[in-house]
Amino acid sequence: MTAAAGADKPGEDDYVALRAALGHPVLDAELLERALTHRSYAYENGGLPTNERLEFLGDSVLGVVVTETLYRTHPDLSEGRLAKLRAAVVNARALAGVARQIGLGEHVMLGRGEEATGGREKASILSDTVEAVIGAIHLSGGFAASDPVVHRLFDDLMTEAADMGAGLDWKTSLQELSAERTLGVPEYVIEDFGPDHMKTFHARVRVAGELYGAGEGRSKKEAEQQAAETAYREIVAADDPAVSQAD
Repeated sequence: MTAAAGADKPGEDDYVALRAALGHPVLDAELLERALTHRSYAYENGGLPTNERLEFLGDSVLGVVVTETLYRTHPDLSEGRLAKLRAAVVNARALAGVARQIGLGEHVMLGRGEEATGGREKASILSDTVEAVIGAIHLSGGFAASDPVVHRLFDDLMTEAADMGAGLDWKTSLQELSAERTLGVPEYVIEDFGPDHMKTFHARVRVAGELYGAGEGRSKKEAEQQAAETAYREIVAADDPAVSQAD
């Protein structure tokens, strides 16, 4: 099921698979529909309510649940280390990965322009929609409803993040690798798109004259981290191709 501008809105039956992927939370159908309404669809259909307020709420709910979980499960870690763990879990690329796992993209209601430019696969749209859905679930039933869903969707990511080691800070890792191989200091090339309150940042990184990476995030730091990871993996993989498959 897809919903483009001007199309009939999906019915409740269209959300059966999505509800199952979320763990069948008690979720008001109208709230779920709003969580899936991208602003491009809303604007092309008479100014419907968008999912942006729910995204704002969901971002905070996700942050609280992930932060508390990391705090409780890693009592030996410092505040700085916990912050890096959280950043590895709560970022646009990670959230987009969760969205793809549950098939969220096919349910997002997009305008014609976004539909035509591949909006269903854009990390920024997918990550925002995950947060909006979490916000809708929380609004429907508080933490009793949202907490289990966050754990269902993000527990594996939290476990993986704890095993990442130095990879939690890819910019530092890339800088150390560049120094070790006398490649010079990495330089980040940043572009931003969208209105001031909803900017998306894209980053690439130049190492020894070569451009690497395709980072995207809602902050420069997040986009740079993703670009640094790609550059690190590509540089190492040039010597050891097996590394490019490691996640």
